[in-house]
Amino acid sequence: MERAFWNTPYLSSLDARVLSIEGRDVVISPTIFFAESGGQESDQGRINRIDVSQATVADDRIIYRLAEEPDFAVGDLVSVEIDWPRRYALMRLHFAAEIVLELFYKKFPALEKIGAHISQSKARIDFALMGNISQYFPEILQDVEQLVAADLPIESRFTDAERLRRCWYIEGFSEVPCGGTHLRTTGEVGRIRLKRNNIGAHKERVEIYLVD
Repeated sequence: MERAFWNTPYLSSLDARVLSIEGRDVVISPTIFFAESGGQESDQGRINRIDVSQATVADDRIIYRLAEEPDFAVGDLVSVEIDWPRRYALMRLHFAAEIVLELFYKKFPALEKIGAHISQSKARIDFALMGNISQYFPEILQDVEQLVAADLPIESRFTDAERLRRCWYIEGFSEVPCGGTHLRTTGEVGRIRLKRNNIGAHKERVEIYLVD
């Protein structure tokens, strides 16, 4: 199946061919409907005006579970729509988290990430760390603001197409493995704020919010 959300992450609707149907589970191609992966939540939307209640990755396929029985058959052409405001918020928060994480790694190479999640309202990164991580926020935010102001191009590409492995790349900053949906430029991230959440002994959580 063709994952059009990688090559055209700004596309919010298209027509797709139905490859398989098992009950309410369907597979289509191409697809713009991202399924939760790498901590980024799934898109929300519809296939032929039927809500998708769940999207899961299974080997090289993405399976969409519909909220009701499909009104189409294998081989049919169906309309696919995603909730664009949600997708764009996820893209912005995802890349805000990517930048914040990479800046922490550059300043503290031994730092260990133990979790991450990106939703429509906020992103979070969990670290194994003794002490209060918020002491580093002013420096991190300053560097984020510089990257955003520079409005640098973000390149997304395959590092291994056969294994569906991808990365993002910003010249002069970093190349990082990632299979999410990415922005065109750093300027689209906009202003962010960081909040500390102490989640346990030697565990620190950084929550990331869009200011605008």
